[in-house]
Amino acid sequence: MTATALAAVGSNANENGTLIISGTAVASTSGTSIDFTGIPSWAKRITVMFDGVSTNGASNVCIQIGDSGGIENTGYVGSHTALSASTVSTVSTTANITVYSQASAAGLFSGVATINLLNGNTWAVSGTTGSAVPRGTTFAGSKTLSDTLDRVRITATNGTDVFDAGTINIFWE
Repeated sequence: MTATALAAVGSNANENGTLIISGTAVASTSGTSIDFTGIPSWAKRITVMFDGVSTNGASNVCIQIGDSGGIENTGYVGSHTALSASTVSTVSTTANITVYSQASAAGLFSGVATINLLNGNTWAVSGTTGSAVPRGTTFAGSKTLSDTLDRVRITATNGTDVFDAGTINIFWE
């Protein structure tokens, strides 16, 4: 699913006077990816929120970012650590930032990822997600774009698993 160009549906200034703008929440109930586009050039931080998200397969769920040239699927530096009752595993990737390490197609996860402008067009990503399985994922990484970030994609690492539950939204500031 290619979701939605962002529209500012609500905004509030925080205590420091920074404008925080909400994107439009997207039901993650179909399609192989969810794209948030139209992020303004002045954005320095994007927060991605996941609520009860699931896919129909066991491939990990990831974030990819992009600019006017499209979504980037190479050049990421980072890793994720999957935590469960009996195992801990850490994996590095260059194609994306994994935000949830799926144990099975039955897992619903929730959590937050923060994408911060480091300098120029380099973005640092970090966050945590968890589920009732019990399973959790911590992740961090970075990616340098050739131009100004204007889009974020949520997808499965295999590119074929279909979203079948939950809601995803973003804020930018």
